[in-house]
Amino acid sequence: MSDRKRSTALALASALAGTAVLLTAPAAHAAVVDVAYDCKTPIGDKSAVSPIDIKAVKEGDGYKLTMSFQKGVSSSPIELGKGAMNPSAVILVGGAEKVSVPVSGPPNPEAVPPDTPIKITDLSGTYTPKESGRVTFTAGVLTIMAMSTTTTCTPSNSPGPSLEMDVTAPGGGGGAQPGSGSATTGDTLPQTGPTDSALALGTLGATVLLSGAAGVLWLTRRGRRARS
Repeated sequence: MSDRKRSTALALASALAGTAVLLTAPAAHAAVVDVAYDCKTPIGDKSAVSPIDIKAVKEGDGYKLTMSFQKGVSSSPIELGKGAMNPSAVILVGGAEKVSVPVSGPPNPEAVPPDTPIKITDLSGTYTPKESGRVTFTAGVLTIMAMSTTTTCTPSNSPGPSLEMDVTAPGGGGGAQPGSGSATTGDTLPQTGPTDSALALGTLGATVLLSGAAGVLWLTRRGRRARS
């Protein structure tokens, strides 16, 4: 292989290698986290542990967050009729910015027997970032309204984040731009979603790199014609 052909091949290989690096974006990190709740109820203090899952899906300028409870965290000494309980909570955002996102869900779809753990319906809300960058989502205070009473459950074990991902503020405003990362986002991430931005960025970078390789090839061919 001539020196000219070898140089061209090396330039193209380098460009393609760069493309592969850009398209390999770290995925958002999602985990089901055990949250120990201390609850203040109308009949005294109670405690319970529930695994919590948080997902994020890109919606317009923001992200729809969904908080899921895999176990009940409280109970009632009397039966709660269908639709008698209304849950809500707070998801704590950390990282690029620190804010609290309120989430809420539908009432209980079925009657809850007395002294039975209350299954919390999925809670959802919208988070619109003011800063771009890596953020975390962690379970906060849970509030249960039932039959004119209020039960407040506070995490007592300093739970870790259920989801970590890159987000993009409307207009790309604020801090560090999302590098690569998942989650949900437009959520194709662990359903969670941030990879859309990463893939878009990677694709753009790939275009630039491949254009550079094409330029090398063009210059090489042009030089060859000039010497012919």
